[in-house]
Amino acid sequence: MTRFAVPSGIISVCGLAFWLSTQFDKVPPILLRGMQPADFPQMVLILIIVLSICVALFDRPTRHDPIPAKVWISLALFVVFALTAQIDLFLGLGVFACTLAYAWGERRPWALGTVALISPALIFFLFDQVFNIRFPRGLLTNLWYG
Repeated sequence: MTRFAVPSGIISVCGLAFWLSTQFDKVPPILLRGMQPADFPQMVLILIIVLSICVALFDRPTRHDPIPAKVWISLALFVVFALTAQIDLFLGLGVFACTLAYAWGERRPWALGTVALISPALIFFLFDQVFNIRFPRGLLTNLWYG
């Protein structure tokens, strides 16, 4: 029974995501350059569904070791990121990156500081300056956007 539980869950989530992608707006044919906005996500979801079916049919169940504590800590940090990102996306990204690196064993303060400060700053400036994508306002982004 467990052989089909995970693939069935994945297929269910993909089915929901596929249905949500049918709600995307259509681009008029005269403005269309390539695919409609929903086409690519739907192709990826179909591929995931097909692979999940293959796993359910052809993969032999094996006994796995218990899930390590690092995995549960990493999952909990996603919740911390989601909550911190409500204050500011890049504050949340910095806190998440630093605590995740610490949880995975990094103990050098300069390395943790680099991950916490430099990575979110590079991501912010790449998207803001190069791609001209403005991020939602927050505690830190208000300082930049003025």
